[in-house]
Amino acid sequence: MSEASISAFPADPDAWRQTHLGRLLGHAMRRFDERVLELMAHDVDVPLALSNLAARAQVSAAHIHITRHLAREGSRLTELAERAGMTKQAMGALVDQCEAWGLVTRGPDPLDARARRVLFTADGLAWLDAFRSAVTQAESEFRSSVGNDIATVVTIGLEAYTAG
Repeated sequence: MSEASISAFPADPDAWRQTHLGRLLGHAMRRFDERVLELMAHDVDVPLALSNLAARAQVSAAHIHITRHLAREGSRLTELAERAGMTKQAMGALVDQCEAWGLVTRGPDPLDARARRVLFTADGLAWLDAFRSAVTQAESEFRSSVGNDIATVVTIGLEAYTAG
């Protein structure tokens, strides 16, 4: 057995279930999203009601799907669900909640009078700007934590993996 396979699979025959790449990526994503939400909860540019929701852990990674995938000019619910990899029904429930919080609103679709578009409100656009700042800071913290060379390799590797 090679040295690499010995270190990759310790003596415990079930250890791999906790240390495989998919699990590590999942943990890293959750940690990153939690840090982004923590930063947003303390950002003075985030509307107070939304920062309070983030501070009380009412905003989850699922809500971040809307922030990540809703186009600035708005999106149809079906487009938003598809981009986020969710069902239309699940995305509809998230949009309902975000609409109640004042993050988004529903409006007419200029291309189809029968359709509706999900749109950021003014508070939602402030949230989006704060999200960008928080992601930038969290990425910087990641680079500081693992080193610039490793962060660059991880980024290039993940871009290649998701493209293929």
